[in-house]
Amino acid sequence: MSSESCCGGLNVEAAVRERYSAAANQSEAALCCPVSYDRQFLEIIPPEILERDYGCGDPSKHVRAGETVLDLGSGGGKICYIAAQVVGASGRVIGVDCNDEMLNLAREYQIVVGDRLGFHNVEFRKGKIQDLKLNLERFERFLAENPVRSSSDWLRAEEHASSLRASAPLIADSSVDVVVSNCVLNLVRSEDRRQLFSEIFRVLKPGGRAVISDIVSSDDVPAELQADVNLWSGCISGAFREDRFLAAFESAGFHGVEILERQIEPWTTVGPLEFRSLTLRAFKPQLTTTSDFRHAVVYRGPWKSVTTDFRQDFVRGERVDVRDAEFAMLAQPPYREQLVLLPNANVEIGAAPSGSMFVSLDLAADAGECCSPGSKCC
Repeated sequence: MSSESCCGGLNVEAAVRERYSAAANQSEAALCCPVSYDRQFLEIIPPEILERDYGCGDPSKHVRAGETVLDLGSGGGKICYIAAQVVGASGRVIGVDCNDEMLNLAREYQIVVGDRLGFHNVEFRKGKIQDLKLNLERFERFLAENPVRSSSDWLRAEEHASSLRASAPLIADSSVDVVVSNCVLNLVRSEDRRQLFSEIFRVLKPGGRAVISDIVSSDDVPAELQADVNLWSGCISGAFREDRFLAAFESAGFHGVEILERQIEPWTTVGPLEFRSLTLRAFKPQLTTTSDFRHAVVYRGPWKSVTTDFRQDFVRGERVDVRDAEFAMLAQPPYREQLVLLPNANVEIGAAPSGSMFVSLDLAADAGECCSPGSKCC
């Protein structure tokens, strides 16, 4: 997928768009690192898509039957068509991309793949991954009928775009079980990344999760590399520093952020910098209730102690009282296997929906303004 971006006066947006447009028509082997997929899911996918797939991981391994999946930067549709087989006829897969050539490639085989599956559960929408409210195809229809020839026309177009975001969002609030992405977030310019993570959070259902594969760097990418548009489009210049990639999700309000896969040997190096593939998972807080301390947990180990996302210390083997909302969270992945759960038999966990709310972890207080302009977190 191509990101609308620029850096230091360079037109990164155009460089990324042009490179991925070309890669949609002719395979470019060096565009990203090789990935091994489960071959059983590749059999129904046309070779034209397989040959023009660019990614650094396989987040589709972490989706489940019946889920609604959103693929950010869906490109030629490979991950979408794999996920379609996993979620099955009761599930749904939505791919979002803003590159016309990639969308055309994905859509060309949409009916063919659906017929081979025996059901049609995939669709592709045009939009920016950092602005999942604006349906670009609807906006383009408006522009075709209302060409921009003056500043007044431009202001009118902006007003219409805002109206579309409010009345007909590309992806609705809290509508997706899992957001996946494969080597795309690094293509979004730094000043748009705060909005990017906010949008991922917005579209997920309470309790939903993001499973993201991307390229990360061993240290901050220096300015001279960020000034190279070829390295930007090649997933180098915009790579997140590894620790700050995880911190960006925490700052956006996610919890349970964990590394699922990490490439041991670097995909490539530039001077002392190592660039490798990393897949993480992060959860959106569930809709639950708050209460006083009414349940308890015991941390199993192996560490002597850990500090939770809501800043509570668990010492191995010690019983710790927790509130209803926190217990409901701890009883779900990725925490439950680490804990002995001791619910209060007289209290229904998550009851009283009239008082429901998102669990407030206040994660950003320690993470800081991770993706704000001028910060180095992203």
